[in-house]
Amino acid sequence: MNVLKKILIVEDDQLLNRTLAYNLTSDGYEVISVFNFDSAVRKLRENEFDVALLDINLPDGSGLDLCEEIRNRGQHTYIIFITANDKESDMLKGYEVGGADYVTKPFNSLELVARVKSQLRRYTKLGTMMQEPTSNVYKTGGLEINDDMKQVTVDGIVVEKLTPIQYNILLFLTKNKGRVFSIEQIYENIWNEDAINADNTVAVHIRHIREKIEINPKEPRYLKVVWGVGYKIDKEQA
Repeated sequence: MNVLKKILIVEDDQLLNRTLAYNLTSDGYEVISVFNFDSAVRKLRENEFDVALLDINLPDGSGLDLCEEIRNRGQHTYIIFITANDKESDMLKGYEVGGADYVTKPFNSLELVARVKSQLRRYTKLGTMMQEPTSNVYKTGGLEINDDMKQVTVDGIVVEKLTPIQYNILLFLTKNKGRVFSIEQIYENIWNEDAINADNTVAVHIRHIREKIEINPKEPRYLKVVWGVGYKIDKEQA
């Protein structure tokens, strides 16, 4: 029996909120819609969501703060920010607090729904893989990823609060340790869409991964840049 994927929509534009909810519900997802910050906080304390669509500018708060609430609770929710502001600085702030994606108004609601469905299919596939009696452990030096448990450790210490995107980037590079991937290749493999202006998006996530797995992020042991080419996980560590 398939378990319904649970989606939270936090958007004060009632027409947009209801349109998104209708399209996602029609596709078989369990959707909870709220229109303000306080209601969203209550729902987050009562539920764990697979996806959250968060309007940044709410009448009584910020979607950025809601994102931090989700991450502080250790929930592995795929977060997409919705905003009318397309300033690059605001986009980077969204990625810094743990967002995975960012869409600016106006947008085609069906395109956003398609993006949500694509990510949920990807995580469903990963969940199916977890049920197989195979061991999916990837190591280099003291860095180890147990993909069956979705757990990352460095020198035996569990790495906390990796977002789904950060985990998937790290897993992708570690599975292909020693190989250098361009920013465009990383983006297209993780987001499953064409890389357009992806440099800052990937760079922010790489920086946050380093802050969580490296003793000294400025002198990384594992996640290294190859200048002018891209990023890699070193194949061997002393």
